[in-house]
Amino acid sequence: MIFDKHANLKYKFGKRHFWAEGCYVSTVGLNEATIKKYIQEQEKHDIMIDKLSVK
Repeated sequence: MIFDKHANLKYKFGKRHFWAEGCYVSTVGLNEATIKKYIQEQEKHDIMIDKLSVK
């Protein structure tokens, strides 16, 4: 479907997938503070992973 609308991506990505690993987040019933805390925790996790992967 994506390749049908954006044919140039076929040449850039070939048969490989271009989606990143991730997760689904539902915000139904959550307030802004909870969402901000989640984002901050994700950022901390990403920074930690980046530090571990630096050689």
